[in-house]
Formats: sequence, C-alpha cells, structure tokens
Amino acid sequence: MRTIMIGLTLGPMLGLAACGSEPAPAPQAEEAPAPMQAGQWELTRKTTGYNTPTVTPAEYQEALKQIGAAKLCLAVDAQGVPDADALAGKEGSDCTYKDKLVRKGRLIATLSCKAGAGTSEIVVEGNYTADSLTLGTTMTKTEGGQAVLRTTHDLTGRRIGDCPRPG
Repeated sequence: MRTIMIGLTLGPMLGLAACGSEPAPAPQAEEAPAPMQAGQWELTRKTTGYNTPTVTPAEYQEALKQIGAAKLCLAVDAQGVPDADALAGKEGSDCTYKDKLVRKGRLIATLSCKAGAGTSEIVVEGNYTADSLTLGTTMTKTEGGQAVLRTTHDLTGRRIGDCPRPG
C-alpha cells in the first residue's frame, strides 16, 4: 500500500516537473508597420452611400456612380498621421482631428471640418502601409443644427513618388 501511495503522489509531481524543464519560448517582438510616408499620392474615392432628407431613388443611384480621383502632395506628421484635409477631399475644408488612433497599420479617426454654410464630421477607419491606404469614410454634413447630407465612401490610395519641387 505504501508503494502505491508514493507512486500516486510522485507521479503527478514528476509530470509537472517535466513540463517546466524546457524554457518557454521567448515572446516574438511584433514588427511595427512602417508609418505612412509623405509624398505624391493618388487617391480614389468611390461613393458607397448617399442620403439627404429628400433624396430620390434616382439621385441615390446616380450618386453611387461617382468615383473621384486626385493626385496630391500628402503631408504626414511625425506620428504618422496624414493631413486631415487630404482625407476629407471635397467633403470638408480646414479639417482638424477630433480624435485619432494610429497603430499597427490601422487608422481610426474623426475629422471636424467646415463645409459650405455648415460643418461636416467625417469618421475614417481602415488600414495603411507606408505607400498605400484603404479606408472607409462616413460624412455627416450639418447646417443650422440639422443633418442635411450623409455620405459613405471607399477611399483607396497609393504613394506614387515624392512631391514635385516648386520651381
């Protein structure tokens, strides 16, 4: 009986000791993606949603056909945050970031912009690399405290080189 008890007691202990005999693998350092690079970019903005208080089905369908393309010199700050006006495109001017998260190739932000007689708030979310971006945007334009337009877009871009030098 004594032999059986020792075997039952030592067995699990030996099993646990075997588990701890190999060192745990070192945690792999995550490679941080390169920050977005400033430079000459080509941006394409495809309308995926369009809504006003009075939109007709025909106007909605026409809006969905809109695809805008622009080449511009995109500024990127020291934290890797792209210029807010460039992200807003024609949906706002004098834009500032209300909030932003730029981390591991992901951008989540809210822009506050002037828009004609009112303001626009643009929510931006998506992924980027040093030379490309794929974002979704949702813009709400407000005039006199009333929402007058809401749009959604797929915004894609690629860096095509350095900005042209003024000369």
